[in-house]
Parts: sequence; C-alpha cells; structure tokens
Amino acid sequence: MNVLLWVVFPYLAIAILIGGLIWRYRYDKFGWTTRSSQLYETAILRWGSPLFHFGILMVLIGHVGGLLIPKSWTEAVGITEHAYHLMAVFIGTVAGFCTLIGMIILIARRRLTGPVFAATTRNDKAMYVVLAAVIVLGLLSTVRANVSGNGYDYRETISPWFRSLFYFSPDPEVMAGVPTGFQIHVVSAFALFAFWPFTRLVHAFSAPIGYATRPYIVYRSRGDRPGLRPTRPGWGGPPQLPTAQTRRARPR
Repeated sequence: MNVLLWVVFPYLAIAILIGGLIWRYRYDKFGWTTRSSQLYETAILRWGSPLFHFGILMVLIGHVGGLLIPKSWTEAVGITEHAYHLMAVFIGTVAGFCTLIGMIILIARRRLTGPVFAATTRNDKAMYVVLAAVIVLGLLSTVRANVSGNGYDYRETISPWFRSLFYFSPDPEVMAGVPTGFQIHVVSAFALFAFWPFTRLVHAFSAPIGYATRPYIVYRSRGDRPGLRPTRPGWGGPPQLPTAQTRRARPR
C-alpha cells in the first residue's frame, strides 16, 4: 500500500497531468478557457473572485517554498526554524481561509444565480468537490497540527519525499509516518492534478502574453426594448441576401 500510494499513484497522476494538458491543447484548444460567467452576474463575483485567486496564489507560493526549497537553504540565509514556522503558519492559515471563503462565495453564486447555474456542467461540479476537498483537508491539517496541536515540521518528511519524485528515487517509508490528515491531503492533491487537464482549471497554465495588445471586445445593445431586433441591422444598411460568392466562402 505504501508503494502504491507514495510511488505509483504520484507518478500516474503526473503522467495524466502532462499527457492530459498536451491532449487538451492539441484537440480542444478552443475549449481551453474558464468559460467566464461575468456577463451573467458581477456583484458577487467582484468579491469572491479576488479572494479566491489571491488566496490560492499565496497557498501555491507557500507550497512551492515549503516543498521545493530544502530546510538547510532557509537556515543558511538566516531564517530560523521558529521564524519560518510562524511565518508559514500565519500566512498559510490566512491564505487558506481567503481561498476557502472565496470558493464558498463563488459556489453560492453559481448555485443561486440562475444563468450561472444553467451554464454549470457536471464536470464543473466534480471539479469543485475535488478542489474543495484539497483546500479543506490542507487547512484542517495545518490548523490541527500547528495551531491547536504541538506542531508538525513537514519539511523533514513530506518535502524530501516530494523532491525525490523528481530524481526518481522516492522512499515510501518516509511517508508512512506522516500524520493521516497530511497523507489524505497529499493523495487528494495528486488526484486533483490528474483531474486538472479535463476541467476549466487548465486556464492556470495559460500565459496572458497577448492580453495587453489584443483588441477590445465590443458589446452592442439591441436598443431600448431588449429582445427586439433593430430596424436596421448590421452596419446600418438594409439587409442583403448573400450572393453566390459569399455562400461559397462561408466555412462549413
């Protein structure tokens, strides 16, 4: 079981993540989007989205620093274990609660706003369940171990094991002694990685290089009476029947 959970499953999840992203980009490039619902509702989104994205960004930075940077490196630059522990617990707990509150707001908005709920797929619902499980489990483990408990230094167990995955020498026995809450959090996180390419979360791997130079999207109103077509559609001229040349030029 230790080999299955801490060797086979992580590599399987990483392989699905990489292969799924390549497949999604190659065969579903136009579906590589968040399917934004901002046009349906903006008041609640204005509160939930910044909270969630700010929180998840801080959580990501904290995990990258805690898992990838060895403990000896931070001590070499003068950051003591006590200082690192206080900083990680405080910032990590605040970021975790920001992420959780923002996600609750976004889920409530999606459920209570009719057009947004109508645009929600089963895939979206499953993604929210997995994502919420990862966030809640990580927050509970941190609070239980480091706030209400005696503290747990994951940089002596989880971090070396995680780094060992990248040079293909994982030791499953290291994870055998990790508290159960952290173990479940790690397993659920790798399950999220495997599910990631097939959800709207793929937009996290998009680099907005052309965002600043792309043209604006123009929205035009139909008039004072919504739902009615204007009397002079298009550019203001009378409607014209398509010619044979334009019919042939249309894509099929």
